[in-house]
Amino acid sequence: MTSSELWTRATAERYDAEETEMSSADVLGPTLDFLARLAGDGRALEFAIGTGRVGVPLRERGVPVVGVELSEHMAAVLRRKTDAETLPVVLGDMATTVVPGEFTLVYLVYNTISNLLTQDEQVECFRNAARHLAPGGRFVIELGVPPLRYLPAGRTAVPFDVSEHHVGFDTFDLVEQVLVSHHLTRDGDDGRYRRDRSRHRYAWPAELDLMARIAGLDLERRVADWDGTPFGQDSAKHVSVWRKPV
Repeated sequence: MTSSELWTRATAERYDAEETEMSSADVLGPTLDFLARLAGDGRALEFAIGTGRVGVPLRERGVPVVGVELSEHMAAVLRRKTDAETLPVVLGDMATTVVPGEFTLVYLVYNTISNLLTQDEQVECFRNAARHLAPGGRFVIELGVPPLRYLPAGRTAVPFDVSEHHVGFDTFDLVEQVLVSHHLTRDGDDGRYRRDRSRHRYAWPAELDLMARIAGLDLERRVADWDGTPFGQDSAKHVSVWRKPV
């Protein structure tokens, strides 16, 4: 078992409804295009596949996809969308779970590597990706850039969403390199709000590059989004591609 927090049945059941924007054609289209190009004619392995937001439509594009998922409740929601023969899912953590065969693409989307709360586990995730990749295969991660420059001296919180139905902010432990995402979500029409929180270990792009080198992978490309916008000092996130040498 890794340090990742488990998704409960209640969280899994409402996940898709709360992530409709991330499942929109505007978001998914460029993501699927990017991943399908890298997969080519080979197989793709998604770490922390969740409810299949990316894996299911990528499989529908014709890319053979296998998933690894820690939460049986998230995997159960995915299973309502497609059968096990079409998209196999192995229950386990992304740092140590081994799936038979080789893949041309291993990928982690939507900040998911930050669910591993220690540096050692994140390093093992890179090693696990490398052991699954065929020579010349790619490992892709989508991850936010820590917004620490928005922290005034002595403050530990940064808001990331303030809307009618949701208030979200992150608090940072700068010593342990851990952030906690806090969510206040409007529940129904009676004015009540539901409070949720989740812990994450943030990492800088340069730190991930070092993890990749430890795993024997080379940085091939880094962009600011799935559309390929150049990555720069003001980028809020990055999509990074590391390649296993031939």
